[in-house]
Amino acid sequence: MKVVINVCHGGFSLSHEGKMAYLAKKGIPVWHEDKKYYLVPPEQRLDVTLHENQWHSLSPKEKKDWNEAYSKTVFYEYDLDRTDPDLVAVVQELGKEAEGSCAELKIVEIPDDVEWQIEEYDGSEWVAEKHRTWA
Repeated sequence: MKVVINVCHGGFSLSHEGKMAYLAKKGIPVWHEDKKYYLVPPEQRLDVTLHENQWHSLSPKEKKDWNEAYSKTVFYEYDLDRTDPDLVAVVQELGKEAEGSCAELKIVEIPDDVEWQIEEYDGSEWVAEKHRTWA
């Protein structure tokens, strides 16, 4: 199994070219505006300005619901499945051009039968086999 990780301090991120290539592979339309990657056209977006002015009057459930609705309208590479074949392909095809700010992406191959997780320190990541720990 191939896993994409970031191997330098800073954190996992994709460049503009990496995001656009990934979304194209997925067949997902995108509207790139103001450094954001929207998954819906302007007329379908939530009114963020209105929301920020009313945020403190919302109940915890309303805040949670609004956040979930907003998250469905914006592309965040941080939520990607790091084993997604399209993500792996973008990193292989674009190489350094896929890397976002303060990122150095690497594809790590691990055995299919290993239960694993991504661990990190200060944005630098590695793949570790899952195990039990207590504190």
